[in-house]
Amino acid sequence: MSSLQRITVLGAGSWGTTFAKVLADAGRDVTLWARREQVAQEITETRINSAYLPDISLPENLAATSDADAALDGAEAVILAVPSQTLRDNLSAWRDRLPSGVTLVSLAKGVELGTLKRMSEVISEVAHVPGDQIAVVSGPNLAKPIALRQPCATVIACADHERAVALQKAASNPYFRPYTNIDVVGAELGGACKNVIALACGMAAGMGLGDNTMATLITRGLAETARLGAVLGADPMTFAGLAGLGDLVATCASPLSRNRTFGERLGRGETLAQAQQAGHGQVAEGVKSCSSIRSLAQKHGVDMPITDGVFRVCHEGLAPRGMATALLDRAHKAEGQ
Repeated sequence: MSSLQRITVLGAGSWGTTFAKVLADAGRDVTLWARREQVAQEITETRINSAYLPDISLPENLAATSDADAALDGAEAVILAVPSQTLRDNLSAWRDRLPSGVTLVSLAKGVELGTLKRMSEVISEVAHVPGDQIAVVSGPNLAKPIALRQPCATVIACADHERAVALQKAASNPYFRPYTNIDVVGAELGGACKNVIALACGMAAGMGLGDNTMATLITRGLAETARLGAVLGADPMTFAGLAGLGDLVATCASPLSRNRTFGERLGRGETLAQAQQAGHGQVAEGVKSCSSIRSLAQKHGVDMPITDGVFRVCHEGLAPRGMATALLDRAHKAEGQ
């Protein structure tokens, strides 16, 4: 594929804005679409997105607009930076405006409620494009440190290796290092499941439990994610890499992780509504994804006890300490099972 120069990012939240900045810092001509006109105007006039990255100055080669037609005109790649559970509706509105043959890139991490589809599957269905036209970005990518130009790496997964390489070149800059992978299934499952495991780690922290508990949850969480991935055809090595272990560690350990901090509130005894209120009305992605991931695992006969426990806390009223007891009381088995 030819090099990508004109790139559009649809969604001006913290990660969408940050990824737009990454691309601009890599020398691309970037247009960031914001749902609200005042956000686009603020970025244009002040180079700041005060709602999400108030201390970050955005590059001059990053334009902003609330006009989707203008944003998509001439785009060579389109980055979809909206939450997983709203991707279908948003993409339905944009579908007829997408340039023919354009590479579509998902930043969302989740499994759709109801359909149990991964984000690339949703994109393929809604946009009527083949799977090899779609890429996903996944890895230890907490937005604020990247916006501050702290060094990190990520995975760009696409069944079409040439598309992945073109995106890799477009996003590479002195602080952001993308690796390519053809395992879209593994990259997406790692990104979706880590949010659920981070909720469990947050609950443990909120209960005052320490590093041994955290390491246990991270390791066993990775094991159940890999079990689901194996059934769905993922490459096991993906879960040992940036889109698996890397993303899991960052999300489970960092106070910048919304799932981790939301879980902490639950672990301290707050209700789901109280935790949501403390999080400025936002529900952590894992609260929704735990339901769809649990259903996907049940559909394929995969045992995911941590995911099941998080679901019971979030949606059935189980106390976090009850979840801990249930996990410890499970039948003993060999580690690989």
